[in-house]
Amino acid sequence: MDKVTVLVGSVVAGSSGQTNDNTQEAEFEAEELASRTEYGLGRGGGITDSRGVTETLYKTSDGRLVVHVEDWSNWQGEPNTYTLHEVTEADLGVTGQWAALGAEAGYGRPLTLDEAISPVDRLGYEETD
Repeated sequence: MDKVTVLVGSVVAGSSGQTNDNTQEAEFEAEELASRTEYGLGRGGGITDSRGVTETLYKTSDGRLVVHVEDWSNWQGEPNTYTLHEVTEADLGVTGQWAALGAEAGYGRPLTLDEAISPVDRLGYEETD
């Protein structure tokens, strides 16, 4: 296990160069299991590398699963927020809140037919011509 240091809180830079930094460091012993980045959308609706969310899954020395989330932006006035969440294996499963990260860490599996069917189809809506 390694000593891990992450930020929690938020920081935002204004257009005048001032920075409002409300972050703190959190330290713990853990093994990194997986990490993924989902990029945000630009003004034209396409994917951009100037904002996004990076999720990192850790297994701590006491066996807990925690996810560090960095919601980041390179744009002035948009905050970067950092949060730490304790999760369960169910949260990392295919129907859990952290399913994409769980898949990266090997917690995923193929969806069942019922899981894959669109929620609209489950409600019984029919297509009309």
